[in-house]
Amino acid sequence: MAVGVFDSGLGGLTVYEAVSKRLPDVAFVYYGDNAHAPYGVRDANDIFNLTCKGVERLWDEGCDLVILACNTASAAALKRMQETWVPKDKRVLGVFVPMIEALTERKWGDNSPPHEVAVKHVALFATPATVASRAFQRELAYRAIGVDVEAQPCGGVVDAIETGDEILAEALVKSHVEALKRRMPHPEAAILGCTHYPLMQKTFQEALGADVTVYSQATLVAESLADYLARRPEFVGTGTVSKYLTTGDPSSVSAHATQFLRRAIRFEAA
Repeated sequence: MAVGVFDSGLGGLTVYEAVSKRLPDVAFVYYGDNAHAPYGVRDANDIFNLTCKGVERLWDEGCDLVILACNTASAAALKRMQETWVPKDKRVLGVFVPMIEALTERKWGDNSPPHEVAVKHVALFATPATVASRAFQRELAYRAIGVDVEAQPCGGVVDAIETGDEILAEALVKSHVEALKRRMPHPEAAILGCTHYPLMQKTFQEALGADVTVYSQATLVAESLADYLARRPEFVGTGTVSKYLTTGDPSSVSAHATQFLRRAIRFEAA
């Protein structure tokens, strides 16, 4: 048994790196659906079906707990999965809530009514499907009031990262930030609402300016997972070996993952 980490492609590796460092004694299995990336331009049913297929593959690996390290899947599929599909002895968790809890300065599991928070103007950068779902705004409304969210769909960024084109990815990030700042000139905080985007965090920060706090999900999700496993140790599992699976070409995916993480990563065929 291990803990599963699911993503549409390479982006979830940012979460994988953080959770494996935070929980070095836990075995993780990473599943990247690179053959079908990006998810951000697909419709909700397509995202749901692809996500379920990937999660089932992780269950086959003995992962009773799976983290959807994909904002698009978390936004478009997770609620439906939890309500209609996930069996009682399994758990599938998303990446939105830890981010919002950090933004609203609420402790894990704080279910008190929504209240005013210090940050009033938030920029959300995400895939078109995540923006269209309005899942971030919905979850935020459960916890905070009076927060203005301006969402920018960042078409093309995931594709550029998946193909290893850093120059194009940087140019697209700068273009999307400029587009958002025309509508919200002075955001106080920015949410990188796709787990691919932390790979370009330096570019986002430079384009936004040093006075904007940029929230990246990986470390927040790692802390949330550590808290969850402390309360539910039965989901830790007994596995000792971590592995990486992909629906894409393993050699190509391994090369691109190695390029972005600056260390050798070897994927196997899923």
